[in-house]
Parts: sequence; C-alpha cells; structure tokens
Amino acid sequence: MATGPALPSTPDPLPLGGLSDPILVDPGPRLLRAVLEAYREAAPALVEPSVAELAGEARGDGGEGDRDPSGLPPLNVFAGEPAVDAVTAGFRPASRLAALFDADAVDLRVLDTPQPNPVLAGAETGFALIGSERDGAGGETSEEATGAESRWHRIGDDASLRERYASAFAAAEPYRLRTPSRRRVYEGFAARCDESVAAAVLRALDAEVDADSRGAAGPDSEETRVRAYAVGAREGVSDHALRRACEDAGLGSPSTFTRIKRLLREAELIETASEPQPVGRPRERLAARGALAAAETPEEAVAAVRGVTE
Repeated sequence: MATGPALPSTPDPLPLGGLSDPILVDPGPRLLRAVLEAYREAAPALVEPSVAELAGEARGDGGEGDRDPSGLPPLNVFAGEPAVDAVTAGFRPASRLAALFDADAVDLRVLDTPQPNPVLAGAETGFALIGSERDGAGGETSEEATGAESRWHRIGDDASLRERYASAFAAAEPYRLRTPSRRRVYEGFAARCDESVAAAVLRALDAEVDADSRGAAGPDSEETRVRAYAVGAREGVSDHALRRACEDAGLGSPSTFTRIKRLLREAELIETASEPQPVGRPRERLAARGALAAAETPEEAVAAVRGVTE
C-alpha cells in the first residue's frame, strides 16, 4: 500500500493514519461512503479483490503486501444505523465493509443519538466536519446530486473530543453486518466445491442485468442467495455441498436455502437427481433447466432467475 486512506477534506486531504486511535462520530451516508472508499482505494486487493486476484492467491501467486491489513490505520466508527444501512445496501458496498471488518481495520458500532455535526477525533486533536454546500451540513445528500467529489471542512481543534465519545462507543452494540466479504465467498465455495464454482459465484454476484438493475450496489441479500444457489445448480454441485458452501461463505445456514431451492424448482429452473452413497441416504445432485441451463453468460444466468422470490 503506497499511501493510506485519507479523508477528502479542505484545504488538503487528511491522512487517517495521522490520527492516534481515531473515532468518526455520526457520519451521514455520503461521508461514510467517502471514508470507506478511501480504504478501498488504499487497499483494493484487500477490500475488493477481483476474481483473478482471489484465484491467484489460491495458487500462491501475487504479493502479500497488496492484501496485508497491517498498513491500514484502524478506525472506530460510531454511526447511526440508518446511515450504515444506506451505505451497505447491496452486495458490493456491504462486502467491502465486511472485508474491513475481517481485517480489523474498522470497528463499527451503532450510535443511538444523532449529533449536531459529524466529528473526527484522535487522541491529540478533534474537529467537527462540515460538508460543502452541495452536500448539506453533514454530506447526507444522495450521490445523484452531483458527480463532483465531496469534501469536508474541518472546524475546531479540540483534544477532548475523543474522550466525550470513548465510553459510549465502548458500551455500544457492534453493527451486525449480514453480508460476507468477497474473499470469504470465494474461499467458502472453493473449499466445499472448487475454485471454478467459486469464481462463477462471484461473477454472478458482479453481473449487471439491465438498466433497471441496482448498478454499483449489486444484489440484495435475497438475490445474492438466489444467484449463488443457481450457479451451484449450473455447475452440477450436490445440494449438500452447495448448502455447506453457502454457509461457509456467510450467505446463510443450510436451512435458509430450502426455500430458495423450492422457488427455483417451482420456476422450473433447476432439477435434482438422486446419487447413492456408500453409507447413508442418497444425496441430490443439482442441474439447471430452462433459461438457466441455456444461459451462456453470468448476465444471462442472473436474468433467468430474476423475480423468482417475488
């Protein structure tokens, strides 16, 4: 990592590594997105690794430094749940935050009481953050409002700010993120199935179907599960192995996928064949049917299963 994450502030970007044990208090969605994006830019192979990078890691290729979290400054984030929910809507942004959780780079806890302004404070200094006019007071306006980069003005210099929030932060509930990182998804499917299935799952999660899709956000939790299970069927994985892979990948317990399997069968998109086992009951091997079987690209496969949960 050549440079660490920096807050886009005026007059100059503020390196977060320059603060001792920093805490970010009550960021709006736009400010929180900017901070998480700064971490992604500083360590893309850690926060949002590509399929090729993950496959290379599995083969022992690539540099450890690109995904080593030790170069990232840890950040405590004390945020309101609505702001975090807005920032993690969709697999892609949520999986980036999950990667930072896995690396112990971000400790995110739920703030119950809104503050007058967002605050960023370290052991030696602290200040309020005021968004530019186009972002509103805390930078909470939607991303569609402007394509320009948001910046925040630092107001004040108060070394006591951090202590005002430290005890409340320590007592607060950690934010429970239900979306796994891309690395966990890949490793879960690679271990239970194989690397080709793991790669196919991530490509399906990355696929954008049309102009009405969620775009940069990616699928929601339910659609993520449907896409992953559908890929397993296309790859001819056994139902048992696929459920365990989904569990290891952090997508849900094996029982979670009973309904997903039923919906795909009712839509005539998958079928099963019984396979005798040396010991115990036969297991079911999955196969794709209809439009799912005919799909030639990840986008076509995703389009085939859209709406099955509606």
